[in-house]
This record gives sequence, C-alpha cells and structure tokens, in this order.
Amino acid sequence: MSRPRLLDLFSGAGGAAVGYHRAGFEVVGVDIKPQPHYPFEFRQKDALWVLEGETMEGFDAIHASPPCQAYSKARKLQGLRHPDLIASVRELLLAISLPYVIENVPGAPLRNPVLLCGEMFGLGVRRERLFETNVEMPFQLHAHSQNQTKMGRPPRDGELMHVVGHFSGVARGAVAMGIDWPMTQDELREAIPPAYTEWIGTQLLASLKAAA
Repeated sequence: MSRPRLLDLFSGAGGAAVGYHRAGFEVVGVDIKPQPHYPFEFRQKDALWVLEGETMEGFDAIHASPPCQAYSKARKLQGLRHPDLIASVRELLLAISLPYVIENVPGAPLRNPVLLCGEMFGLGVRRERLFETNVEMPFQLHAHSQNQTKMGRPPRDGELMHVVGHFSGVARGAVAMGIDWPMTQDELREAIPPAYTEWIGTQLLASLKAAA
C-alpha cells in the first residue's frame, strides 16, 4: 500500500521528517537553505512561497516548523529581533484545509498546543517543543524527573544533555536525541527528536484513516 504524503516545511536536516516516516508517511522536505543531510526527497524553496503559490495536490498533511528565534529565551536575553512567521503560516494552512501541524518552542504563540519533551520518550534530552494541530491529540502528562546538565558541559551519569548553542559532543548529542543519520552541530541544535513527530504522526495517520 502507498503511504500518505506529508509536506515538511522549514524542514532543516530532517528530525521531524524521520519521525513522520517512521509513523507511516512519505515525506517531502522544503527549506530555503540547502539541506544535504535531509534523508528524503528535498526541494530548496521558500516555504511561504510554496504555501502561497503551489498546489497541495498529492499531499495528505502538512508539517511546518517556522523559525523559532523570535520566541526563544536567547532572543529575550540578547534583545535580538527575528521574523515572526507563525500567524502567516497558520493563515495559509487554514486556507489550504489539509490536516496540519505547526511546531515551535515554548513561548511561541501557538493555539492549544501539545507539549512534548524528551523524557516522555526516554531520550537523553529534555528539549520541550509545542505542536499546534487541527487534528485532535490525546492528552499527554508532562513531568520532569531527571536533572539537566549545565549548558555547554557534557552530562554526568543520570543527567539530560543540553543540545543547544555550542554544546560539547555532537555524536553524544545525536544519540541523546535519537538521531541516527549524519548531522552537523548546527543542524543538530535546531532539530526535532524524531520520537516527537513519530508520536504526532501516528495520531495524524489514525485521523486520516478514520476520515477516509
């Protein structure tokens, strides 16, 4: 049987894509920058242009991870300004009327989002992320139980790793996030652990099958 197709916008190096693939989707990535480590079909394009001007025929769902810097703690601390694209992305997704997911960091203006973190999936990172969707998701209990290492320092036994900034240990960070294909340090610190979108994708796939 053919897999349903998911369009992965602002794809980065494929953290979200691999999770959706594991859930059962065929994934096509779109990013404005080259992504040589993206593990599936990839198109170098502006994601907003794709949403505004291209047909979504042949796709069954859309995932979008707009840049998170506008909502990050680092931006607030450093007084930096970054593009805020979530409202524009949501408006375009609602007009397309396909099942969608928007992912971003805590503090982003998402509507009724699901909060996921690495501890829910037994990963070696906390890495909280929000997921807005127009598909019903089951309730998830969120609780922290493990200590997190200080930023920039390798984790000790029993600590969760900080895979942000100029962290130490790319290979260890990849293992902590459940990423088993090549990524650079820059790619890894921006990536979504695939376990998150595998869980999201499983719910999304069930919704598609129920609507068929």
